[in-house]
Amino acid sequence: MQTALANLGIYCKKLLPAFMLTVSLLLGASITPSHAGTVKVKIDISEQKMHVYVNGVKKHKWPISTARRGYRTPIGNFRPTRMHRRYFSKKYRGSPMPHSIFFYGGYAIHGTNAIKRLGRPASHGCIRLHPNNARRLFALVRKQGPRNTRIKIQR
Repeated sequence: MQTALANLGIYCKKLLPAFMLTVSLLLGASITPSHAGTVKVKIDISEQKMHVYVNGVKKHKWPISTARRGYRTPIGNFRPTRMHRRYFSKKYRGSPMPHSIFFYGGYAIHGTNAIKRLGRPASHGCIRLHPNNARRLFALVRKQGPRNTRIKIQR
């Protein structure tokens, strides 16, 4: 009898993690890896700069281009809605938008080849980055998870 109880204890210890995962998923709890950190992307339109923080520590400050005259970049707090390593605009003649992080409808943070225009308004509303910086941001958001990423755009 004692051996049977010991075996039952070992069996329960092995099944408990799977049981807890199943219950969490059924209840709709989000499961994130313990190593996941938070990414905060702060975009200052008046400064034409992006500041990237990981777990509250500033990691990057990059020049950007936001909407030029006659267009707008949305203001507010957002989360990534979808991500594409390679993307081409459906609205603007198939323009390349590498390492796109969409955050509001068709608006995205993405790389650009017009690097000489970074630091001043130049886009149709998206937030343009140097291609190397767009790649780095894309990798960071993918690693930490879109659910752990916040995008704040302000004037």
